[in-house]
Amino acid sequence: MNNFYITTPIYYVNDKPHIGHAYTTIACDIFARFQKLQNKNVFFLTGTDEHGQKVEKAAVSAGEEPQIFVNKMSKNFKNLVPFLGCEVNDFICTTEKRHKIAAQYFWNTLEKNNQIYLSHYEGWYSVRDEAFYMENELIKKNDTYIAPSGAPVEWVKEESYFFKLSEWQDKLIDFYTSNPDSIKPKSRYNEVLSFIHGGLRDLSISRTTFKWGIPVPNNNKHVMYVWIDALCNYLTSIGYPEQQSENFKNFWPGIHIVGKDILRFHSVYWPAFLMAANLKPPTKVFAHGWWTNEGEKISKSLGNVIDPYEVISHYGLDQIRFFLFREVPFGNDGDFSRESIAKRVNADLSNNFGNLIQRICSFIKKNCNSIVENNFSLNSEDDRLLQFSIDKINNYRSYMERQEINKALKETFELLTETNVYVDQQAPWVLNKSNIARMNVVLSLTVELIKRSTLMLYPVIPGSCLKVFEILNLNFSSINFDNIENLPSTSLTINEPSPIFPRIVIDD
Repeated sequence: MNNFYITTPIYYVNDKPHIGHAYTTIACDIFARFQKLQNKNVFFLTGTDEHGQKVEKAAVSAGEEPQIFVNKMSKNFKNLVPFLGCEVNDFICTTEKRHKIAAQYFWNTLEKNNQIYLSHYEGWYSVRDEAFYMENELIKKNDTYIAPSGAPVEWVKEESYFFKLSEWQDKLIDFYTSNPDSIKPKSRYNEVLSFIHGGLRDLSISRTTFKWGIPVPNNNKHVMYVWIDALCNYLTSIGYPEQQSENFKNFWPGIHIVGKDILRFHSVYWPAFLMAANLKPPTKVFAHGWWTNEGEKISKSLGNVIDPYEVISHYGLDQIRFFLFREVPFGNDGDFSRESIAKRVNADLSNNFGNLIQRICSFIKKNCNSIVENNFSLNSEDDRLLQFSIDKINNYRSYMERQEINKALKETFELLTETNVYVDQQAPWVLNKSNIARMNVVLSLTVELIKRSTLMLYPVIPGSCLKVFEILNLNFSSINFDNIENLPSTSLTINEPSPIFPRIVIDD
């Protein structure tokens, strides 16, 4: 299959973007870039969720009309995308006309398929989470109840449309049993299956207590529950309801990368909605963890919310992109520590990768008139290292396909470490005085391994890798994972090397 569709969740516009938003967006960008290097036709979507009671309340607090408020807040998220070095195909806003058309068509399809009925809802609701909770899910605190997320809940009683979620319990279990890789990591898969086995109740999917939302077709007293509206964005962007459009046929179903707090919406409600509308469920939902700041939970009340603009301006874009995905297994919780950033960047990027490029290219510049002869008359030790690189690339590709970025990076740095050891053992600076032909072989192989390692790092740190390709005088657009193992047949004239990863000094 030569098409690849990946999405972030669309982000609530009731506040400014933080490191969590940056983390999810960069993750999707990494996977999109990797798939492009595999000659895939890629569609990468992000955007903003602009409806719901929470947004309406935030607009009132700001003293603005909801549409003016969301337009302003959405810009913060849209501007963040290029700042993060991310390349998206579409940025969707749920207040757009195309989305209203798609969401109402989706609703009508569910209704036509006898999946929706009108009744009354009575139960616990969290405005902050935009979610309903059963009493046994709530935590009692000082004679009041709070949601598992810590959000306050309120008792709601109102007329509501319901989706027949209970009818999809067995079908969801069958689907997930047959597709065990459709929720990752495995712990999240088990969590979702356990929730479904616990019993699904019909889901309230409309509200009458506020107006800021997409009206329910043929009943303007109701607006759509924000999650049925929001989730439909993944269809809108690729052309729904025109299911015969080229984009829709090429890209649906796709992969959703989400925070673990919204896993249930994406892996229980969403696939049930889709199957009820005669559409395929997502290929995969990957739920990643949360970040703490210097060991403390991040919260506005503690004043330790991490501003992506601030940390990237301080440490560098690729340095932060690298740290976020090298330091912690993707899917786990992680701690954002300034000391850890410095140690990780200095050890891997400055000492291992950057130093190798600098010393080899400087040597070629000084001793070989900037020319790499590309002599591949390899001995057994060279052959072993070349095969080692092929094994590492294959492992890397397998890990990236499974969204295991940290393991893919580990393979890359094992290759770089072996390359550094090889350079130290072969000592081209000694060969320069005794065996020029052998020196050219060592330099040719080392530059080739730098090229391969750089391609492996490109999805994570694209800006820096393009600088490396420029130093090596290689045309990046002609290199991908299908031809990475081809050895060059002509000489190469490298450009003036310059330090790419200056060491980070840890402040006392």
